[in-house]
Amino acid sequence: MPVEFLGIAATNDGSETTARSGAAFDKEYTLRLGRAHEDHGWDRVLFAYGSGSPDPAPAAAYLASRLDRLQILLAHRPNVSYPTYAAKTFATLDQISGGRLTVHFITGGNDHEQGREGDTLTKDERYARTREYIRIVKKIWTTREPFDHEGEHYRFHDFVSDVFPVRQPRPDVSFGGSSPAAYAVGGAEADIYCLWGEPLEQTARQIEAVKAAAEAAGRTEAPRIQVAFRPIIAPTEELAWEKAHRTLGAIRQRRRAGSRPGPHRDGVAQAPAPQNAGSQRLLAIAEAGERYDRALWTPTAAATGGAGNSNALVGTPETVARALLDYYDLGVDILSARGYDLLGDAIDFGRYVIPLVREEVAKRDAARAAERTAAAATATAAPDLDRPRTAVRG
Repeated sequence: MPVEFLGIAATNDGSETTARSGAAFDKEYTLRLGRAHEDHGWDRVLFAYGSGSPDPAPAAAYLASRLDRLQILLAHRPNVSYPTYAAKTFATLDQISGGRLTVHFITGGNDHEQGREGDTLTKDERYARTREYIRIVKKIWTTREPFDHEGEHYRFHDFVSDVFPVRQPRPDVSFGGSSPAAYAVGGAEADIYCLWGEPLEQTARQIEAVKAAAEAAGRTEAPRIQVAFRPIIAPTEELAWEKAHRTLGAIRQRRRAGSRPGPHRDGVAQAPAPQNAGSQRLLAIAEAGERYDRALWTPTAAATGGAGNSNALVGTPETVARALLDYYDLGVDILSARGYDLLGDAIDFGRYVIPLVREEVAKRDAARAAERTAAAATATAAPDLDRPRTAVRG
């Protein structure tokens, strides 16, 4: 199966290790970072969502109108707009991008963050709302006749959109989460299911949970799987680990310098314990060990309180590529990677890691195709032992 690479479409140069140098929305930097991804082999970039951050939809439109190939993954929280409005926004953006849009729906795993924009639903209520929201958006994208909707969270009458996506029958829907409720919604509704980078054993179990949820929802095909990492690469293993520890030190220094709520431990301000299952899993994995499998390193996740995509892959480009191929062999075909130097790491990863992974995936696919061809030839050539034989008369 083909492999795809997802990067980040930040609107400024700030990260966990470096304060941003300019405004929250720096359009020159946004375009420069997008071009770096397009020019170095990436398939798509994520425009993330934060309650106080620049709105990702117009930022994505800005980038899409200036690039030719790079696809867009747009994060969206259902609490911030009605689904009729959102569906039109997404369809318009898909028109601007020429059919390059995927929408990532975020249920929200933190009550405080959700409350910043007036969302007071419980976590279970948010999951129910997200499922209803996704179904409405899909229907608006694909329905040419007015329709009514009477649901638990949304009600409207005689609605039909006048703008439709370029991509047919509709753009892909992306979803993520690590709880049973998340598996149920994503297994039923998502085309792409997103996971944060965990050890191979835990990732395999999550993939099986997503497949089981899809089967329970009556689907014949499970969502494609995406897994996200923070790569830290260097020409040698020794240099890569030195870079990893420098990165960890910078993360801790930034946290000490920042104003963080909650108790302190070892002189470092600690954020409150996370509410979402994904972050809880990352912290539990970090507590159990620092290094897993070929290159997975957990202290970066521990240092951020399990914030989002925060487990690292450390090593030479060859080591990190082999680690990513281990996940590909589990059934992961979208690999998400974001460095701490957003621009420089996007270029380096594109130059030195992506080609190695693509080359090995092509070899695997060619070998599997050859095996299928050989098996088909063998089946055709084999005699049918159950068919009656006609005697040959001399």
